[in-house]
Amino acid sequence: MASDTTGGDVQIQASSIGPVVRPAGRADKVVLYLRGDRPHPTAATVLEPYGRLARRANAMVVFPRYRAEFPAALDDVHAAYEEALESGPVMLAGDRLGGGLAAALLVRLRDTGAAPPACAVLVSALLDLTLEAPSLLLNAAADPTFDLGVLRRRVARHAGSTPRTDPLLSPLHANLHGFPPLRLLTAGTDPLLDDSLSFAARAARSGVTVDLRVLQDAADLRTAFVPAMAEFMDVWGPSAAPREDARARGWPTRSPAS
Repeated sequence: MASDTTGGDVQIQASSIGPVVRPAGRADKVVLYLRGDRPHPTAATVLEPYGRLARRANAMVVFPRYRAEFPAALDDVHAAYEEALESGPVMLAGDRLGGGLAAALLVRLRDTGAAPPACAVLVSALLDLTLEAPSLLLNAAADPTFDLGVLRRRVARHAGSTPRTDPLLSPLHANLHGFPPLRLLTAGTDPLLDDSLSFAARAARSGVTVDLRVLQDAADLRTAFVPAMAEFMDVWGPSAAPREDARARGWPTRSPAS
């Protein structure tokens, strides 16, 4: 079986959902990771830092493809979650818009009575698409990778005619009761800081186990988010190995094209 590796201990493989990064040995966890900046992830865009996540968490990390528009994006990640669930209990993670999609998926799963993930980690998540949070303006200049104009255009495309306060579009406006344990990672200079602060406060008031970590700046967040995710998943993730090796299910059997 062909595969890309880093140091011989991580493989990148193809699946019906999207690229999969996994440790070379048998993984004991499944993580569905929603990339906010990559709705169509490829092997070249998931190796690092997510190879480190696969190693640290001993996890098969699946990066689903999803359409850009709501509600199609939510439908796509919901379908990917159901397919990933066939391998055993799943942990959910996402960043930026992907973090918002992950939270929206939690709302949908709870409301439909579906099996929830074991836990979820949201990194610099976009949770309120009204884009009215003060930190968007106050911290915009602190992160050179952040462009508010680009974000506004992407949000407009994603939301379409859906009201921005729709709880499946902006999960900050949702009822958060019944969520699995959450870790929110952000930075004091993060333009999306207020989304994480408000979401963590609402989740705590709803009785959700929530752990909020505010790092100093974007550089600290980039350095710390992999170990912080792996640590949380070790505590709250499923203790049993996935029911099936993904290769037996016809998931990763070849190296995907970059």
